[in-house]
Amino acid sequence: MDAREKSGESLLNLIAMLDISVIVPLYNEDESLPELFSWIKRVMEAGGFSYEVIFVNDGSTDRSQEVIEELNAAHPDHVRGIKFRRNYGKSPALYVGFREAKGNVVITMDADLQDSPDEIPELYRMITEQGYDLVSGYKMNRSKGDPLSKTIPTKLFNATARCVSGIHNLHDFNCGLKAYRKEVVKNIEVYGEMHRYIPYLAKNAGFDKIGEKRVHHQARKFGKSKFMGLNRFVNGYLDLLSLWFLNNFGLKPMHVFGFIGTLMFMIGLLAVMIVGGTKLYCLTKGIPHPLVTRSPYFFISLTMMIVGTQLFVAGFLGELISRNAPERNNYQIEKIL
Repeated sequence: MDAREKSGESLLNLIAMLDISVIVPLYNEDESLPELFSWIKRVMEAGGFSYEVIFVNDGSTDRSQEVIEELNAAHPDHVRGIKFRRNYGKSPALYVGFREAKGNVVITMDADLQDSPDEIPELYRMITEQGYDLVSGYKMNRSKGDPLSKTIPTKLFNATARCVSGIHNLHDFNCGLKAYRKEVVKNIEVYGEMHRYIPYLAKNAGFDKIGEKRVHHQARKFGKSKFMGLNRFVNGYLDLLSLWFLNNFGLKPMHVFGFIGTLMFMIGLLAVMIVGGTKLYCLTKGIPHPLVTRSPYFFISLTMMIVGTQLFVAGFLGELISRNAPERNNYQIEKIL
């Protein structure tokens, strides 16, 4: 590569750099998209930011894709679109959005107009000037717009998440409005339903300067929430436990399964030896003693040895699987604008 080609490549890289990438995962939000983009555009132009808005269509069945294509045609320099062939969920939508983002600061927000784009300039400043790796929104007035059936479980969920993750300064892990340094989103893997725990994922990846900003929470203007129901909170707790386990033992399953299995096996073996030793002692002393197989302790001990062996083997297999795991984030994308 000669000097002119290197110069041209550097210029293209410079042009490709943007101040902000706004990622909007969505499912059936065709009514709100034009208003949302107009609002984002107004804020960006007022702040003098170079920007892109990436709409990730998570298999919508309404006119969302048509609206995104119309916005792209009208604003090709600022609107990009990604369309899944089917509905995968919010985490996969964020994953592909993170992968495509070009901005030095990445902002995520929901498409339902409950997150205010007016918060973007201050979120950007907290990342670029105050040095945060990640800033999460905190919707203090959420209880005014949401029913108790949603707010009470959310408070319990967030309290548990703070305790398990060790990130005690965050009050709302599940707030869709967040800002990230570009390096953060390029170095974390969001899969399954782990979008609730992106701050925890970032901390585990070494990006531990995590802040919070109080943001305005607006009532939903169009449609209805896609995230209601008890199932959401049950899955949230299960995901949190999974993440805690994977963070501590994901790459070393033998450390937990092998340890517990060995401990159970040794306790069972010791118990069998005691039962057998007691029988032998009684035989040598001529003391009447029932058959070993009539003692419940014998079967309990034998069961512990069997279960301990199974756990040890499970740990060994886990080690093999963790070193040869296939790619998890493999989603069928129909179109990229």
